[in-house]
Amino acid sequence: MRGPTPDASLRRRPSTPVALLLLALSGCALLGPDEAPRESPGGEITASADADVFSVQVGDCLNMNGIEEDTAMESLPVVPCADPHDGEIYAQTELPEGDFPGDDALMTQGEEFCSAEFEAFVGIPYDDSALYLWPLTPSQGGWETVDDRVIQCVLDTDGELVTGTLKGAAR
Repeated sequence: MRGPTPDASLRRRPSTPVALLLLALSGCALLGPDEAPRESPGGEITASADADVFSVQVGDCLNMNGIEEDTAMESLPVVPCADPHDGEIYAQTELPEGDFPGDDALMTQGEEFCSAEFEAFVGIPYDDSALYLWPLTPSQGGWETVDDRVIQCVLDTDGELVTGTLKGAAR
């Protein structure tokens, strides 16, 4: 998966390491990170961990400061949402089969999808919000080797630590 290469019309803040982050998330490693620690399959995160990118799901909270700019990653730093965090996955969609459309096309699709889902989750339009968004999109390697077609949307508090979900936060 790849994530944020923000477009000026979508992002309204100055560049930060997270704003310029280029994730090359892939499932190529056979002995990669563990599944996200959950109370039950599909349940909430129960402990802080570096979780395999393919085990992260809508509702999971992240420590964005644990993500380094321009690095290849197999994991994301997840935390229970009751713990302080500065990111949350709020929506996802799966793209249809086909040839890899290219990084730019996937980023555009991701930005459009995440923007469209933002107000329903947060409770106010994106342009009125203090929060930011960016999409995690499939990398070419993930698309071609492990059939990764998922785009996930990440809310980003720009380093402000919060507890609980941002669903309905209207901020």
